[in-house]
Amino acid sequence: MNVHDSERISGLLEGAGYVPSDGELADIVVFNTCAVRENADNKLYGNLGQLAPVKEKRPGMQIAVGGCLAQKDRDTILRKAPWVDAVFGTHNIGSLPALLERARHNAKAELEILESLDVFPSTLPTKRDSVYSGWVSISVGCNNTCTFCIVPSLRGKERDRRPGEILAEIRALVDDGAIEVTLLGQNVNSYGVEFGDRGAFAKLLRACGDIEGLERVRFTSPHPAAFTDDVIEAMAETPNVMPQLHMPLQSGSDKVLKDMRRSYRSKKFLGILDRVRERMPHAAISTDIIVGFPGETEEDFAATLDVVEQSRFANAFTFQYSKRPGTPAAELADQLPKAVVQERYERLTALQDRIAAEENAKQVGTTVEVMVTAASGRKSGETGRLSGRSRDQRLVHFSVPDGAPVPRPGDLVTVPVTAAAAFHLISDPAGPADYSLRRSRAGDAWDRSQAESCGVPAGPAGTRTGVSLGMPALPPRS
Repeated sequence: MNVHDSERISGLLEGAGYVPSDGELADIVVFNTCAVRENADNKLYGNLGQLAPVKEKRPGMQIAVGGCLAQKDRDTILRKAPWVDAVFGTHNIGSLPALLERARHNAKAELEILESLDVFPSTLPTKRDSVYSGWVSISVGCNNTCTFCIVPSLRGKERDRRPGEILAEIRALVDDGAIEVTLLGQNVNSYGVEFGDRGAFAKLLRACGDIEGLERVRFTSPHPAAFTDDVIEAMAETPNVMPQLHMPLQSGSDKVLKDMRRSYRSKKFLGILDRVRERMPHAAISTDIIVGFPGETEEDFAATLDVVEQSRFANAFTFQYSKRPGTPAAELADQLPKAVVQERYERLTALQDRIAAEENAKQVGTTVEVMVTAASGRKSGETGRLSGRSRDQRLVHFSVPDGAPVPRPGDLVTVPVTAAAAFHLISDPAGPADYSLRRSRAGDAWDRSQAESCGVPAGPAGTRTGVSLGMPALPPRS
């Protein structure tokens, strides 16, 4: 969601006449912040501190801070970093160009934080990071009351867009060359509650199946408490909805789930996974897990390990509990020592890394369709491999056989999986017969975008590092 908001910010600034710095020292630096975990605070103020001497040497340079941390800290940012020029919140992204202009004119910092949504973000101009794949917001805000989460107080109550607006935006993206979209919402499967249609999300998925040229549909994130079988049926019966699901667990302990106010229990969670796999046997399921929630006992943690073992997640985003001021969990007794949380975290990640490696190993010998991305692996210079995502969102590094045509970002290749690791698959086709390239409208759009930006079409040396869309990549672990 923050990446998508950053695309809106880029679109607003370009619409106001600004251009990207392209590696040059920027005249304007904008921080779009998160507040879910404490390290976001530390990163922001550390970066602002590094920019202070830079700005002092560059008269006219401006710094703006927006997003969830700005909504939370407000004037604290200006008190800690008085060299910041503009502060804006989650509800008024569209105000940024005006705030920068006012700060320049008045020669003083401008602070504007609204308590409710000003303009639905999707009505704002957008500078997308990718021509072949795009984010589409279906709702903003959240009506849940999870005790650890600060998001509802910063993003507000859920606001749903009308289906016609969403489908129109998707069609516009497809017309521009995109073949993949990811539907975004704090709780996508509660979409429609605002306008009284509890089946609206499943209907929206099916409607996406009728959009010609749209090949891949994903969504994030649903909530297990509200996840219904009509969504599973829509996923299974709509060919362009991908066999991939992100289903946040948070904890496998029923006691901890109750303390978190998650309003489901481990049996219901596992039942959802069983029904998904019954209808889509090869679906890849990912999750979020919090370790060290206040009061979590060794028995509670063992329950989490047990559910993870049963769930066979393709990957998991694991977090150590972060105390957020203003949330009910921050006031709970039995906040756990850091050493205890760290030790449990390491046990959990070791378990999940083993499971992910085992699940990926099952892919060896299969054939996968990969949508090529602009971003390549860290070792691509040594291996010569390109990268992309399979239909179930697994990361695939693949080589192009000698004599075979090279794909562009947005093109699709069908290749055999020859090796696997915990976080990616590898494909080294034996020859052109094991490699199939399908050039796509998205690849054509990539070439056009490169020509318009004075870049070069993709070829043997034409791939560039970009921003990957879809589920975030897992960081490497030592």
